[in-house]
Amino acid sequence: MLGPINQTRIVSMTTASISELKANLSRYVNEVRRGGEVQILDRGTPVARLVPATAGNDPKALERLVSQGLIRPGRSDPAEVLKKPPLELPVSILDALLEDREDRL
Repeated sequence: MLGPINQTRIVSMTTASISELKANLSRYVNEVRRGGEVQILDRGTPVARLVPATAGNDPKALERLVSQGLIRPGRSDPAEVLKKPPLELPVSILDALLEDREDRL
C-alpha cells in the first residue's frame, strides 16, 4: 500500500502598487480568493501582502490575533447597522468622488 501523497501547492505572487491596487481591488481580491498572493508596493518598496484569510488553515489564528491586540472582535450584530438611517452628509458623495479622481481624467 502506498503512503499518503504529498501535495505541493504552488502559490503565485502578484505585485501591485497602491494606486494599481486601489483601481483594481476586486480583481486582486479575486486572485487572493483563488489562492494567490498580492505583494503591495509603495514607491517600489514592499509594504504589505494580501493573502487568503484561511492561509495556513490555523483555526486558532483569530484568537491569537485578538490576544496580540492586533484585532478586536465585534461587539454587536453587524445587521444592526442596516437598521439605522443613512448618514446626512454636508457634501455630495458623487462630488467628493469626482474631486478625488480629478487627476485621473
